[in-house]
Amino acid sequence: MTRSYTIRTYGCQMNVHDSERMAGLLEAAGYARSDSDEADVVVFNTCAVRENADNRLYGNLGHLRPVKAARPGMQIAVGGCLAQKDRSEIVRRAPWVDVVFGTHNVHALPVLLERARHNESAQVEIAESLEVFPSTLPARRDSAYAGWVSISVGCNNTCTFCIVPSLRGKEKDRRPGEVLAEVQALAAEGVLEVTLLGQNVNSYGAEFGDRGAFAKLLRACGDVEGLERVRFTSPHPRDFTSDVIAAMAETPNVCPQLHMPLQSGSDDVLRRMRRSYRSARFLAILDEVRASIPHAAISTDIIVGFPGETEEDFAATLDVVRRARFAQAFTFQYSPRPGTPAATLPDQLPKAVVQERYERLVALQEEISWEQNRAIEGTTVEVLVSTGEGRKDGATRRMSGRARDGRLVHFAPGDLLIRPGDLVEVTIGYGAPHHLVADGPVRTHRRTRAGDVHETGTRPGGAPTGLGLPGFGAPAVAPATAACGTNA
Repeated sequence: MTRSYTIRTYGCQMNVHDSERMAGLLEAAGYARSDSDEADVVVFNTCAVRENADNRLYGNLGHLRPVKAARPGMQIAVGGCLAQKDRSEIVRRAPWVDVVFGTHNVHALPVLLERARHNESAQVEIAESLEVFPSTLPARRDSAYAGWVSISVGCNNTCTFCIVPSLRGKEKDRRPGEVLAEVQALAAEGVLEVTLLGQNVNSYGAEFGDRGAFAKLLRACGDVEGLERVRFTSPHPRDFTSDVIAAMAETPNVCPQLHMPLQSGSDDVLRRMRRSYRSARFLAILDEVRASIPHAAISTDIIVGFPGETEEDFAATLDVVRRARFAQAFTFQYSPRPGTPAATLPDQLPKAVVQERYERLVALQEEISWEQNRAIEGTTVEVLVSTGEGRKDGATRRMSGRARDGRLVHFAPGDLLIRPGDLVEVTIGYGAPHHLVADGPVRTHRRTRAGDVHETGTRPGGAPTGLGLPGFGAPAVAPATAACGTNA
């Protein structure tokens, strides 16, 4: 009988990308997708960056223990960053786990599952370096209109709060021709939007000796027929150069959106974080971006309560936030991550202090975001529809999607049959702190091949969606935080 699988993904976009590959590998090996907790194979793709990631994993594993005991033949696999870090500790703490595999050997999952069944013993395989670039593996992607395209894996930075380099390894870059081939394949299938993905996208090319490779890649994406939107995440301020800004401004399908992690507005804190820029440099980049792309929506990541952060340091962060005028900020309360240098730094702050500063920062950013969104009221925006349904059985539901600058837009389709993957133009009637609302009629509606695929479940040529062909399809993507939370 065909065995079923389900994958639970935690953490960043890189993990989402890896989970697509795991699904593609399993389906290529004959497994069938299931959304049930009682699938024959349950895979956890874990994160080691998020707080309490290990407690969440072991809680979920404990929940599945009696389920597995009642179902002979069921298998549990644990992969991702926490697997890379904890290794055999997972099997020691949860001996009912069948397979543990690391970030560098996603490709081995089907073989390890079969080996565990044959040997009737747990299989732990943790490679120390990348063996197969994940983007060369088959993928099972559900969305017809948007996709991740990985341009690199790993990170060469040494931020004191981040464990990712030790789990993902040094940066490895794909060749530009391989990246463009995947982008072209996506566009040929009707995909309208791609997000170029890496831990530090604008250091792309350093491995093969071309510091201008990322700007060239953005411009090359502008020549891909049928591709209407290009996004990327995440850049690092240290490597942000004028040629990238020029490429963003001069390439029509590159979206007017930038996510660039600040982490702190205090130069002293940035120094202790080993962030190789200072606040003046960060703000100068934003000024240059806005001079070239006046309507760019800029978002960021900020850590509150880093060890040794004083009230003066925090005031400097608030000052940078006021001057930067971010459209959105993903804010994090610092908590120690075992294995990172920051975890052993003196002057760890009390939780109450961190919480109070966090609330002040969130309140300030919400005020700024609301002011910016209200300034959009009365303007017409193009929306790539992502969720909801149009008119069905006489009922009209609200639909949602993303504007070109990444802002979330809610609208009512009226009598129009609008599908996820279609493009509409709507006039914004209300700007809320975290989204926009178009309360009037849809001005224009463009049906797309991506909408056709979503509606029929069949790609051009008759292939079903989610077959696992490399580069085809992808999950619906929102404007992203840094590729691994606060690491970039």
